[in-house]
Amino acid sequence: MVKTFKYIYGLRFETKGLENFQVEGPCVIVSNHQSILDMIGLMEILPDNCVQIGKKELLYMGPVGLIMYLGGVIFINRKSTSNAKTVMSGVAQTMLDENVKVWVYPEGTRNGNGDLLPFKKGAFHLAIQAQVPIIPVVYSSFSSFYNPAKKLFISGKIRVEVLQPIETKGLKAEDVADLTERCYSTMRETFFRLSGLASEANGSAQSPQQ
Repeated sequence: MVKTFKYIYGLRFETKGLENFQVEGPCVIVSNHQSILDMIGLMEILPDNCVQIGKKELLYMGPVGLIMYLGGVIFINRKSTSNAKTVMSGVAQTMLDENVKVWVYPEGTRNGNGDLLPFKKGAFHLAIQAQVPIIPVVYSSFSSFYNPAKKLFISGKIRVEVLQPIETKGLKAEDVADLTERCYSTMRETFFRLSGLASEANGSAQSPQQ
């Protein structure tokens, strides 16, 4: 049903690298997050046995919360005083027990500023705890056809690229920062390339955060 909205809104999707989803067992998928339009793009490429992580507050948002619950979303308490490693430990066990892929937005919120926000480290703690690969997914910028501040919304094309898996076997907690930085740099470079802004990728990058 969600996919039909692309016809209503005049969106075209160009996908690449779907074969990179063909990994055995669980994995952590990370992608940039610009707007609610991401959900349409998600339905274009969503692999089998894949669920998302959402903040617990969404569970109580009436029909939206019910749909997310029935869709198997794993809810976490982002207001918990525990660190990212502790918060993700339960998710890691669920992922392994139920043999599912988990989709995470490491920026932590929607971001339409034409760049990537610093990545939070929760997804990378999760991948290392579970010793499963990370698969980055990058959507091109929506800014040429969608800008809420300017009330701009016209038809447009969204490029989506699934990058090669990044292995985490043998990595430990002390490797989380390096893994986060590696993934951030790769996704940021890909974002600018897909958006036709390759020259911007050489600009100053923001450092991933806790």
